[in-house]
Amino acid sequence: MKAIQITSYDGPEGLSYNEIPAPEPRPDQVAIDVEYAGANYVEALFAGGFVPNPLPWVPGIEAAGHIRSVGNDATGFTVGDPVAALTINGGGGYGQVAVTHAGLVAPLPPGMDPALAAVVPSNTTTALIVLERIAHLAAGEHVLVHAAAGGLGSQFGQIARLLGAQRVVGVVGSDSKRQAALDLGYDEVWLRADLENASPRQFDVIADPVSGPDRITSLGLLRLGGRLLAIGDAAQAGDQPISSNTLWFNGIGVHGFNLGALSAAEPQLVGTYLRRALTLVAAGDVTVHVAEQAPIQDAPRVLTALRDGHTVGKTIFIHETASARKE
Repeated sequence: MKAIQITSYDGPEGLSYNEIPAPEPRPDQVAIDVEYAGANYVEALFAGGFVPNPLPWVPGIEAAGHIRSVGNDATGFTVGDPVAALTINGGGGYGQVAVTHAGLVAPLPPGMDPALAAVVPSNTTTALIVLERIAHLAAGEHVLVHAAAGGLGSQFGQIARLLGAQRVVGVVGSDSKRQAALDLGYDEVWLRADLENASPRQFDVIADPVSGPDRITSLGLLRLGGRLLAIGDAAQAGDQPISSNTLWFNGIGVHGFNLGALSAAEPQLVGTYLRRALTLVAAGDVTVHVAEQAPIQDAPRVLTALRDGHTVGKTIFIHETASARKE
């Protein structure tokens, strides 16, 4: 098979497109002929050595295609089934064949475009799990979402509304992204530079995939009983020490979430949310803004733009196998 590989930690610019052996599924896994894959910020971080995966390594945390083969202990799938999958544990979505735990694979809803399905597993699933299971978002609550115009932020805003949030406010880093966030349905969109001047204690839930000093600033925006969701470090700012006394005196909490960790520990649970996410997007209840469809060979360019904060919405990578199937 052909695949994009990380062969050195020189960043996205150093990715290469190579011919390599196709992986075989373990007993609890399925193998997928990948036709489409989603581009994610974390894959740009992987290319820079954010996680020291053994090299060479095929990135790609979400994909869609057809079942190629099924491990002896995996059930519920037949060769040829159209599916979407989280390939977050071990990567592989940037290859023409990927393997993943069968619990992290979901059939496509009838009529769903497989290209669109490829950009659902990571962000939409995360938003559902975090807001419903981790934050226990209640109807009528007020929500703030950092990086509101990004792939993950766009899903948090919409899922919050579906779960009954009364007010949903987005935060973006530049004026150029403000309108994109407003188009996603946010009630208001603030610039990151304005956070320090915001009135305190406005929000019940704050979703923060960015980190940095704004994570600490966000604590002051939480009401009594409010929850700050630490779900990433897009700023690559490192650890942000949080005072336990600040949490105690203000009656607030901080919850961390890592999709890869939960996928490894409870793949069946994550798979349940993946199925719901696909259903919501297929029905049009949640929109995934697709900014671009590009051949997988364009991964260095796309991930460089993601790393540098020059993108809005999602990019779908197209494998040569998708073009061959259409023909």
